[in-house]
Amino acid sequence: MLHVVHHADYMAPRPERGTFRFDKYYLVMEVLRESGAAITEHAPEPMPRDWLEAVHDPEYVDEVFRAAVPREKARRIGFPVTERIRDRVRHTNGGTWLAAQLAMQHGYAANSAAGSHHALADTGAGYCVFNDLAVASNRLIAQGDARRILIVDCDVHQGDGTASLTAAREDIFTLSLHAEKNFPVRKARSNRDVALPDGLDDDGFMEALETHVPEVIDQFAPDFVFYQAGVDPHVDDKLGRLALSDEGLCRRDRFVVGQARQRGLPIGSALGGGYGDDQREVAARHARSMLAMADENARFTSLPSAATAR
Repeated sequence: MLHVVHHADYMAPRPERGTFRFDKYYLVMEVLRESGAAITEHAPEPMPRDWLEAVHDPEYVDEVFRAAVPREKARRIGFPVTERIRDRVRHTNGGTWLAAQLAMQHGYAANSAAGSHHALADTGAGYCVFNDLAVASNRLIAQGDARRILIVDCDVHQGDGTASLTAAREDIFTLSLHAEKNFPVRKARSNRDVALPDGLDDDGFMEALETHVPEVIDQFAPDFVFYQAGVDPHVDDKLGRLALSDEGLCRRDRFVVGQARQRGLPIGSALGGGYGDDQREVAARHARSMLAMADENARFTSLPSAATAR
């Protein structure tokens, strides 16, 4: 059973300016529904303002809520923040929070959007408005649902915003495996960065993953894992520089989920990046990713989660 979080507001109209396309967010759900797999859909509430302000600059949060983000920030984000975009990002952020709650019940759950790892304290960037990974992590810890959270980021781009927002914290660990020469040009410092060479294939990526993920989990000892599961490391991705196949992405995702679940840790995933001219093809990669992770989780459903074990 795949527990997936989705909301109609995830599909916002394309802004008049900017190149980002929102088509894939409803296409992902179409592919999942047509797959014949057992899925349960859950609708999130919008992220409360004070949860966002606990991580982001309140002035910037106010700009977003008023749909009055300055032009220079909108340019950095990649599109203007309209009222529909504001409603969308509140729901996508709420979706990552809900995916975490569901993961604590079922071992694994997915948000069908978000993974907005470039958003910084006082501005968005790289198609990201608010950083759902940092906001949800902060709230889980503040509320006592988790004590230590590991964020594994396998998007082709470094999770610079997440790293910056959590840099001063000892209870959140960021692990980023990304293409060394890709965006952003100026990288932040994650707790552990694994910079990968252009053209790295399935075996090379898995070697890096198998080297770092188990070691970080065992050394940091989290009780919850967030996974940024971007599919832009795919060989055909429009913005990627790596060379993973469809099978390679599924191997990657099964491994990350398996490493968490075999230790009894709940894991929630966010969609992350994936770009191409054929949006249905990109959506299919995301859908396969979520189904592979749900299938891997099913192997461990008899194991208690860390939250249950407490």
